[in-house]
Amino acid sequence: MDKLLEQIKKGTVWAFPGGIHPPQQKSLSNSASITRLPLPDKLIVALKQHIGANGKLLVEKGQHVLKGQPLTEPAANWSVPVHAPSSGVVTDIAPMPSAHPSALPELSVIIEPDGKDEWVALNKNKNPAELSHDELINIIHQAGISGMGGAGFPTYVKADTKQPIEFLIVNAVECEPYITADDVLMREHAKEVIQGIEIMQQLLNPTLCIVGIEDNKPEAIAAMKQAAEHNSKIIIQTVPTIYPSGGEKQLIKLLTNREVPSIGIPADIGILVHNTGTLFAVQQAVYEGKPLIERIVTVTGNTIHKPGNVWALLGTEIKHLLDCQGFSPVPQQSVVMGGPMMGFTLPTVRIGIVKTTNCILAPDHKELAEPGPEKACIRCSACADACPASLLPQQLQWFAKSKEYDKLQEHNLFDCIECGACAYVCPSEIPLVQYYRIAKVEIKEQQADKIKADRAKERFDARKERLEREQEERQNRHKRKPAAKSADEKQKVAEALARVKNKSDNGDEKSAVAAAIARAKAKKQQGEELEPDNSEVAKERALRKEQARKYKEQKSQTDESAETTPVDDKKSAVAAAIARAKAKKAAQALDNAEQAASEEPQNDAPVDDKKAAVAAAIARAKAKKAAKALDNAEQTTSEEPHSDGPVDDKSEVPQSDAPVDDKKAAVAAAIARAKAKKAAKALKEAEQTVSEEPQSVAPVDDKKAAVAAAIARAKAKKAAKALEDTEQTQPQELQVDSAASKSAENNTDDSSDLISADKPKSADDKKKAAVAAAIARAKAKKLQKEGNNQS
Repeated sequence: MDKLLEQIKKGTVWAFPGGIHPPQQKSLSNSASITRLPLPDKLIVALKQHIGANGKLLVEKGQHVLKGQPLTEPAANWSVPVHAPSSGVVTDIAPMPSAHPSALPELSVIIEPDGKDEWVALNKNKNPAELSHDELINIIHQAGISGMGGAGFPTYVKADTKQPIEFLIVNAVECEPYITADDVLMREHAKEVIQGIEIMQQLLNPTLCIVGIEDNKPEAIAAMKQAAEHNSKIIIQTVPTIYPSGGEKQLIKLLTNREVPSIGIPADIGILVHNTGTLFAVQQAVYEGKPLIERIVTVTGNTIHKPGNVWALLGTEIKHLLDCQGFSPVPQQSVVMGGPMMGFTLPTVRIGIVKTTNCILAPDHKELAEPGPEKACIRCSACADACPASLLPQQLQWFAKSKEYDKLQEHNLFDCIECGACAYVCPSEIPLVQYYRIAKVEIKEQQADKIKADRAKERFDARKERLEREQEERQNRHKRKPAAKSADEKQKVAEALARVKNKSDNGDEKSAVAAAIARAKAKKQQGEELEPDNSEVAKERALRKEQARKYKEQKSQTDESAETTPVDDKKSAVAAAIARAKAKKAAQALDNAEQAASEEPQNDAPVDDKKAAVAAAIARAKAKKAAKALDNAEQTTSEEPHSDGPVDDKSEVPQSDAPVDDKKAAVAAAIARAKAKKAAKALKEAEQTVSEEPQSVAPVDDKKAAVAAAIARAKAKKAAKALEDTEQTQPQELQVDSAASKSAENNTDDSSDLISADKPKSADDKKKAAVAAAIARAKAKKLQKEGNNQS
């Protein structure tokens, strides 16, 4: 370390690989002093002019602001505020084209200056050495200072590093052609720059501060050495003019012979680098209390009549700068923000100046010719020889074209500083830097997407694991063994169980079950093997079975005694009454038939012959059908069996000489009732047929019709008489009380169906069937008598 310090103090400079020597073209702008431009018509202040997050907006449309008033406040990490460059009114807050090759819109505050240029109250500090570390960091942070050399890294983050810093390097090389902003700043404000360096020394406490300046800036070197004479820890080091010696890693190699590791930062090796313009802004913020609202911008090119360096307010449109310096555009004019090597062509000049803008170049076609068409690589290796990062540009270009991003990272694409040296020396005019920039953006996007996907997967896995754990806990919740109890607790439980057991012994039958449960619980508490005792339950089950058996025996005895008891008198009376009602209905049907026959026309007046014949035919059909129904009833009545046992006190059943099968008798009675019902239905249909018979107009002999009607009536009378003779041969019928008869006459055919469907199963049922048969015969006889009377 001591040897290195000695070498540095002696002015030793180490070389870095590669590098080129493009035309400097610095004399166009460094011969004149810095000028101040008039206030523009409007200021477009972008909210994001640094690496990091946007600040929180503090103003609104229509609000009046003062010069230096904060427009935003820090809201996140690496966030710095922006301030109003001049006093005026906020006319709009809207997205505006950004200072980027794509000119993508960025949220901006548009201010219309009022011409007063009135400052906000400033907090000046005459002796910064009395301020604490945190106070200095806060001043730098609130002043909105970020790196002004190109990257825009927040200065307060660098100044507040926790890593030990050995060397503080001031980048005053300014190796880019045409740019002279740092050169004239050191010439005219060397003292302020040294004061800024001393503030950083107070914050970082480095071993040595090295100011690197190219040897093509003799006036700036002299001014800086004179301003730093009182501080022995500040060394002004002259470095050779070679591009890109102003690169951070290349300058560290030049001044300290140390190399920053791949994808590392200078702080990893104990080195911190600041730009000259950044240190001047630090001095203004600490000593004068001024925020960063303006910077020096080089306006140069062959189309500019008054090239030079100007103090430009942040947010000033580039068009305003060009117009103030005498801009005479040529056809297809291009305007570059930055130098010819690392700058980019602007899509429009209606873009505001930002904190990293150090040059506006307006060249003509001879000065900066348009690149020709891209040709195939000839593998000359000129790009590899010129690369200051010792990379393989041609390999990187091939991988970038084929989008082999893994191989690009293996070949250290992100070590490329995009200096443009490779494209400058390429004979095939391949825009190598453009390939690298696009590939870097795509790789960063892929990495961001991968990070999002990994985080989402982690959240999903964590949630899945949590759900599984909760489910397992729920399942195992009832499987956990109870906590071990002390001897006293066990004794108390045993005593309680004993009391319960004693109480159950004196209780009813349910206490036996409770005692068994208590014993089971006691064994479970004591950790013994559970052996169920079902003796008491078995006793209860046997007792219930014995009670059920006794109940069944008692019921069977009751059924047997019921079978031997006499039949209820009321039921038999109802059955007989139902039979009488059915017989009466059949007789009524016969009456209707005879009335229809008797209603034949008896008129002496001449009648229509055909009608008379039809009426006679209908009468004959009805008489014939009624006779047939009576014959069937007679046959059924003659076959009815007789019962030989008494039924009740008011009726008697005729005695039969030979015993008859009871079941057959019941069936015969049912058949008789069915036939009677069928006969009644047939008579009713015949009556309907008479009323609906069509009338004919054909003449028929009146005498013949009368004879036919008389014959039909005679036949009906003869059939009725035959039925009466048959019934006279039957035994004497049973008599039933008048009360039961009246009740049965009101019953319907449905009751008869129920009676007929009921099959007798006992002696009483058989007797009932015999009674019903006798009643049916009596009703048939009565029907016959009524028919005789009508005839």
